Amino acid sequence: MIRISTIFIAICMVLVAASLGLVLYAVAGISGTESAIVALTALTFLILYNAVSMRLRDRSDVGGQIADLSRGTADLARQVAEFGRRLAAMEGRIASSNSANSDRVQSVIGEINELGGLVRQLAATVSTHEDLLAGSVPAPSPAPVSRLEVEAPIDLTAPFEERPASPPPLPAPPPRPMPPAVQTQTASAVPTGNGRNQAQMLATLRSAIDENRIDIFLQPMVTLPQRKVRFYEAVTRVRDERDQLIAAEEFISIAEASGLIGRIDNMVLLRCVQVLRRLMVRNKDVGVFCNIAASTLGNSTTFAQCLDFLEANRALAPSLVLEFKQSTFRALGLAETENLAALAQRGFRFSIDHVTDLRIEPRELADRGVRFIKVPASLLLDPKQASTSDIHPSDLSDLLGRFGIDLIAERIEGERAVVDLLDYDVRFGQGFLFAPPRPLRPEGASATGGASPHQAQDIQGSNGSGIPSPSATSGTTPATPSSRLTGNAALARRI
Repeated sequence: MIRISTIFIAICMVLVAASLGLVLYAVAGISGTESAIVALTALTFLILYNAVSMRLRDRSDVGGQIADLSRGTADLARQVAEFGRRLAAMEGRIASSNSANSDRVQSVIGEINELGGLVRQLAATVSTHEDLLAGSVPAPSPAPVSRLEVEAPIDLTAPFEERPASPPPLPAPPPRPMPPAVQTQTASAVPTGNGRNQAQMLATLRSAIDENRIDIFLQPMVTLPQRKVRFYEAVTRVRDERDQLIAAEEFISIAEASGLIGRIDNMVLLRCVQVLRRLMVRNKDVGVFCNIAASTLGNSTTFAQCLDFLEANRALAPSLVLEFKQSTFRALGLAETENLAALAQRGFRFSIDHVTDLRIEPRELADRGVRFIKVPASLLLDPKQASTSDIHPSDLSDLLGRFGIDLIAERIEGERAVVDLLDYDVRFGQGFLFAPPRPLRPEGASATGGASPHQAQDIQGSNGSGIPSPSATSGTTPATPSSRLTGNAALARRI
């Protein structure tokens, strides 16, 4: 819109021009036409003057605004430059801090690697010394004190961290003959399969089941190389009328043929749950491996009882691992597959033992709920397996780990095997090197059927799992020097 001042100026200019024309016409006597021309000329000059003056005034105003804008832009540029300087200084400090931290981490990693190499060298040296001692020193008779220390019962009420994976090293006693009383006691604790025929064994089994003489021993599984106890395997033992212990491999075939294995598995499963509850009072991360026979998995009546019991103890599913033989998994029928799936749906995990070859399909096993595979250390370290199996044994742990399956090396008998297994990235180990199967303390009689400490037998495996160790199948067999721990071996284990 046209401002009022502009209209007023225009009216004034018209009046001034008209007044000038009238003055010239009236006073000077100029004609009307000439007076009009002069008036129009004056009006034109007034208009031009007003336009030029207004343009100059607007230009000065715009110039001031531009100057103000320039000053604001300069201030903004200075602030941006300051922020950029501060950001560059901060990035420099962060980069220097990251570089210093990276150098520290690399130095720590280098020290850890060097320490690991020293530990491996120490373990290898200790193993070499033990082999030399085993080859040069004659085999003395084991002292009774050492025997009782190895077979010391497990105290489930002690803190979980205070239970070592292996008994503390004892000084080697001088060779001396074993007292007759000790020889008699040890000999009576080891059953002989040749002393019983199948009928006698069957009668012993029926009597043991009826009189609740089915015991479980616990053998720890430790982490490598820390050797901290992570799991326990429940190893089944049967006591006869004279309280002599019968190993699983001696009665398992007769129990399966006679149909008693289902009742035995039910009793063992009950006691495994009882032991697991006691262990979890001290440590929630502990687990127990419980062996289940193939016939139990395929028998609908027996399996229904097991499933009902496991359903009632479903809260223990993450810590209770059900163990089956490799041959059982390879011969699964329709009923066994459905029963296995029912257990997996309830959150229970499975383990495979009695592995005879490394032809393993980890994807298929993982889909069925298998989370652990126990392979004998001798099989993993056998050079022939590299050519007969689809995968090199050193890559087996990594392959299984991709499908969430942990590899456990079992039946580890010497330090040299541990050194070789560390190169295979094996995370867990089990065997007589760490600890034999041991009974619970007397206060755990409810979970062990009243097994006493002197009834322990060093026979590896459960429900027929494992082969008896040569140094533990007979209490009267002299122990070799390699079975005793030297001070250097104890130091290597503590490291």
